[in-house]
Amino acid sequence: MTRPVPLGRRSVATLLLTSLVGVAAFGWPLLAATDSALVGHSTDAPWLFALLLPLMLAVVIAQISEGRRAGGGAPGLDAKSVALLGVLAAAGAALRPLGAGTAGLEPMFFLMVLAGRVLGPGFGFVLGSLSMFASALLTGGVGPWLPFQMLAMGWVCLGAGLLPGAAGLRGRRELVLLAGYGALASVLYGTIMNLQGWPYIAGLTSSISFVPGDPVSANLVRFAAYCLTTSLGWDLPRAALTVTLCLTLGTPVLRALRRATRRAAFAAPVGFEPPKAPAEPAEATEPAERVTSAGPAEPAKPTKQP
Repeated sequence: MTRPVPLGRRSVATLLLTSLVGVAAFGWPLLAATDSALVGHSTDAPWLFALLLPLMLAVVIAQISEGRRAGGGAPGLDAKSVALLGVLAAAGAALRPLGAGTAGLEPMFFLMVLAGRVLGPGFGFVLGSLSMFASALLTGGVGPWLPFQMLAMGWVCLGAGLLPGAAGLRGRRELVLLAGYGALASVLYGTIMNLQGWPYIAGLTSSISFVPGDPVSANLVRFAAYCLTTSLGWDLPRAALTVTLCLTLGTPVLRALRRATRRAAFAAPVGFEPPKAPAEPAEATEPAERVTSAGPAEPAKPTKQP
């Protein structure tokens, strides 16, 4: 299956590094000491944002520097891939405001899952992060939560690109697979974003609050209670909408994305050939009688009959 942004070795290394940075940014409060200042976690977003953008750019640069697909022969990233990335990111950014703030309904998850499925994990990670960034600019949702949202949405699209059966699974079974993944990703997205805000939003007085220095298992129990009581009412409607859109609109959207990929011919190698020389005039045909250096050939003498 054609992947506009395939995963080469440099891209895999860069994505792993970016994901490790994200895991550390989300999870470090669980290992905080007892005297840790919780408010400090709310001020690390600018540093994460400053680190995230170069890492995202490094994913793209890795594709360009690799130049060739592993085992293939086509360019890793070209102008057509960048154009498709811009169109889909703009579409995702435009879809988000349609349901933002209404019981967690966000139709952009549906498009991100399908695009990641068709276009691959590398393309998906960049697409998810860029779409979230563009939607924040569009809706005015820029804040300390933005870099965490970009990472989480990048992981959602990356996971869709890693689902099995990308080359052969089609029809109803593929829609069911994508719907199931979309539901799980919608809930996990909300859970991960809860982990970003939980240490300093919940406070220190309730039974669901983060307690610095407590065992990780005890804090995870409080975190599960926090998710159940605060965000599950948003996560479940988001999952239900994603499943509904995948099952009803998945087939035409998948077909359109795959058609666009085929027509763009991402896998076709690009080369330039010198202009062909003009064709030489055809040589004159030899006469019926062969001419030799000694002169014209003598006609054959008739044989005498008895």
